[in-house]
Amino acid sequence: VCFYGSGVRPELEPKMARLLQTVLPKATVEAHNDLLGAARAVCGQSPGIACILGTGANSCLYDGDDIVQNTPPLGYILGDEGSGAVLGRRFLNALYKGFMPDSVIADFQKDINMTMGEVITHVYRHPMANRFLASLSPFISSHLHEPTVRQLVIDSFRDFFRRNLVQYGRNDLPVGFVGSVAFHYEAQLKEAAASEGYTVGCILKSPIDGLVTYHSKTENQKQIRQ
Repeated sequence: VCFYGSGVRPELEPKMARLLQTVLPKATVEAHNDLLGAARAVCGQSPGIACILGTGANSCLYDGDDIVQNTPPLGYILGDEGSGAVLGRRFLNALYKGFMPDSVIADFQKDINMTMGEVITHVYRHPMANRFLASLSPFISSHLHEPTVRQLVIDSFRDFFRRNLVQYGRNDLPVGFVGSVAFHYEAQLKEAAASEGYTVGCILKSPIDGLVTYHSKTENQKQIRQ
């Protein structure tokens, strides 16, 4: 059994593995963080840059076996560029500061049915504001025909590349993505990547299929060596 989970830092992997072992006493258990899972899913056994773009964001430089460098994402207040939460935050900022077309404003008032005061209350007074902000993604996606909205999305992804991937200094490697935001905004993500000098590789909504392929291949290699 190989478990991948958010927050399973390297120093916590043995503890998580022991916990899982109590539930699955007859199994051989490994525990790793979700970023390594994403890297194995989109890069397999080849070097690359692996990213998560969902409600939050993360990235790493992967050598085909392990993570060798990671830019800290810092969460949606200090970082998480390109994530669903930051995309929602940027959209609301543009909407209420007068940078969106009247048609988008009217659609937002009709579809979301919240006043600016109610939105601010959700962001500053309710728990899990990041999830609320990310929940605006379907509305944003449905208005990509509006040039202003489309450019906002592209600019958000360009920020992700500029603030998170440039530190790796490896724009020669393919960049793979896991997550709903990467999956649903594939065209805009690829446009942003090209503008910043990167090539997008594999994009998966969920890492599970890529992980099945990775572990099937590594298991077959073990059996051949034996």
